[in-house]
Amino acid sequence: MDRSELFRRYVALTASVLEARHEYTKDIRLDDVTPVQYGILEYLAVHGNEPVTIGQLSDCQHMSLPNMSRELRKLGEKGLCEKFADPADKRKMYVRLSAQGQARMNETFQALERKFLARLEGVPDEELAELDRAIRVLSEKGL
Repeated sequence: MDRSELFRRYVALTASVLEARHEYTKDIRLDDVTPVQYGILEYLAVHGNEPVTIGQLSDCQHMSLPNMSRELRKLGEKGLCEKFADPADKRKMYVRLSAQGQARMNETFQALERKFLARLEGVPDEELAELDRAIRVLSEKGL
């Protein structure tokens, strides 16, 4: 196996995933939420009950801590997320979706799922199984 070719395929795949994400989400509107704020909400929704620090969020979203704090404040004012302190260390702050934020992201993910399923129309079951396996392998390997 040519590892350089594998890397090139991986880069092409990640670009394709970003393009697909854009196609899926470009028509999704969350009223008063900016695209940057949507990325934050999506990250929080995907992490569910897993604690997420402001630092993790800012790193993943390629934002400075002050900018992330500002966006989180705005999302908090909209009732979409909330900060909470680590019970063991009150200085450490976590962020999660509020009940309202979770409800809005559930609606958004339902719309995204409809688009996803529409794109899978006509794909044979054996190919769906291959896609499932590929997604599982990529996830398990942290790729």
